[in-house]
Order: sequence, then structure tokens, then C-alpha cells
Amino acid sequence: MSISVWFRVIRIKFLLASVIAVSLGLALSYWQTKSLDAMSAAITMGGVVLLHASVDLLNDYSDYKRGIDTITKRTKFSGGTGVLPEGLLKPSTVYYAGITCLVLGSLAGAYFVMVHGWIIAAILGFAILSIYFYSTKIVDSGLGEIFVGIKGTMIVLGTMFIQTEQILPANILAGIVAGTLSSFVLFITSFPDHDADKQKGRKTLVIVLGKMRAANLYLVFPCVAYCLIIVGIIFDLLPVYSAMTFTTMPMVIKSSKKIKKSIDDLEQFIHTMKATVLYSRITGALFVISIVIAIVTNS
Repeated sequence: MSISVWFRVIRIKFLLASVIAVSLGLALSYWQTKSLDAMSAAITMGGVVLLHASVDLLNDYSDYKRGIDTITKRTKFSGGTGVLPEGLLKPSTVYYAGITCLVLGSLAGAYFVMVHGWIIAAILGFAILSIYFYSTKIVDSGLGEIFVGIKGTMIVLGTMFIQTEQILPANILAGIVAGTLSSFVLFITSFPDHDADKQKGRKTLVIVLGKMRAANLYLVFPCVAYCLIIVGIIFDLLPVYSAMTFTTMPMVIKSSKKIKKSIDDLEQFIHTMKATVLYSRITGALFVISIVIAIVTNS
């Protein structure tokens, strides 16, 4: 089986969100303490990537079993991976791959539980339960965006606690920023799947509010992220260099002007999704880079 099929089913381009979140946690940890445990950092990155991959694999399996992926039009950013409807992999293979990634990622977490105690145990427990029930109980309850936001926050907090054994206001602020950017991606990519998700019993923020009302919330996500960064800079919780994340503001403003016009035109809406995903990743990467600059300049 081609490795490209596996890259496709684990949605490798979306794994970048977790890589950025871990990188942010590691950069902030070093900025705060001037030290970094490289081995723990590597295990953290590997474990988080495996757990993220398990979410995507189990979600693809669940959507196929529920018939969602067979009645929605797939794009590069929505509608599932298409691997199961196209018969490129067996459903059982994808399911067991998802469980394997969940187990391996959990073992990495279990190691840190033994070293760092109950706080990591709580974060890991939340991760395991959320991952396993994400594609059923969580998305059926309309909590998908909230889950993704909490997941991003927990990744940053867990990464930093492993390195510093502290949970500080700066850690929480940075975690919520990372989580908000991830939620933004889930939010925008759920628009094209509205009808199929609704027909099969799923609930997303777009389904709960309706497409037009949900579109009014587009700028809420970046505004939350920017406001938290401003608060962090004002109260000296984040380096002033973090203001460089505002350079992506024109990207999101431009997309906000197009969302309602393209909401029922899939070909046009693909451009909005692409721009939003790029915005989220670039903003997250700039946030990490800003911390690295503060480390290099010792400020």
C-alpha cells in the first residue's frame, strides 16, 4: 500500500496544528526557564502527533460507517479523506490503525504520568476519552469546536508542564491562542459538510446556528487569539515580539469579506477554506518564531 494513502488518511497537513502547539510549548518553556529536556521534548512531540493521528483515523472510520463520506463532496479541506469510499484501505484497517496510534500515544503519556504525576494523568485521561468519543458523542453533541480548542490548550499546557512542572498564566494564554486557531480551522471546514453532517445526526457550530449566522462569527476566532496576545504583551507574560502575529490580520480580514458571498458556492468557498487554514498555520508559526526571537535576543 502506498505511503501516500496513509498520509492522506491521517490528514498529514492537519497534523501541523499539533506540531505548532508542541513547538509553542517548548519555546515558551525555554524562554521561561532557559533549559530544555531534549528527550522529553522528542517523546512529547511523537506522542502528541500519534494521538492527533488517531483522532483523524477514527473520525474517517466513523464518518464512513455512518455514511457521511458517501453523500458529501470531498475537497482538499472538507468531506473526509475519501480513502474508504474509494476502497484504498479496509475500514477495519483504518480503525485498528487509529486504535494503535491511540495506544502508542497513550504509552508516551503514561511515561510522563510516572515522572510528573497527576496533572499529566488528568491531561492524558482527557485526551484518551476525548479522542475515542470525538467522532460519536462529542460531535453529536455540538461540542467539536470546543473539544478542538481545549485540545490545543492542553497540548501547550502539557508540553510546558513536562518541561517546567508549572502552569503559569502565560502558559494558559498561549494554550488558548493555539486552541482557538485550531478551532477556527474546524469551524470553516465544517461549512461544506453542513447538509451531510446534519442528515446523519452530527452537530457542528455551523449546523446549530445555520450557515449565514455562523458566518457572522468568522472574525471572532482571530479576535480572541489577538486579544489574548495583546493581554500577554501588556502584562509582560509574552514577549513584545509576539505582536508580529498581527501581520496576518489582512489575510483574515480579506477572507471575512468573501465568506458570505461564497457560502453556497463550493468552488469559491474552497479558496476561503484554504486562506483560513493558511492563516491559522502562519499565525501559529509566527507565534512560535516570536518566542524564539525573544530567546535569541535574551529579552
